[in-house]
Amino acid sequence: MRAVLQRVSRASVSVDGAVVGAIGTGFVVLLGVAGGDSAADVEALVAKVAGLRVFPDDDGKMNRSLVEADGAVLLISQFTLLADVRKGRRPSFTGAADPADAARLVDEAAAGFEAAGIEVETGRFGAHMDVDLCNDGPVTIVVDTAGGRVV
Repeated sequence: MRAVLQRVSRASVSVDGAVVGAIGTGFVVLLGVAGGDSAADVEALVAKVAGLRVFPDDDGKMNRSLVEADGAVLLISQFTLLADVRKGRRPSFTGAADPADAARLVDEAAAGFEAAGIEVETGRFGAHMDVDLCNDGPVTIVVDTAGGRVV
């Protein structure tokens, strides 16, 4: 599983011109599910994202987690994060999970964030989405999992 986290002051996602999800302070989580990913990867990812101390404390230092900052997650499925560009000019996406498996694990990730007490908004799996965000900082972090642990 690969996730790109962008700390935001606000973000929204639209499908066919209609907003389907929006948050204030928090993370936009662009999530790519790889073949072989499992519920253990979801659990590791959710725990890492919820606990990352990259939100400002009262002194402006990155010292608060998403939970401590009362932040939200805008979760966007994005299979293109699994692109293999080592050969030629056309990316290969063979490392991405089957769409049915990926959709299930993205749903599990949303449920995991909610279970951690984090507000979650989502895009629409498989749809062409327009994501609008205000990257705060900017702070952008990549989190990879394999075999149920962060690597």
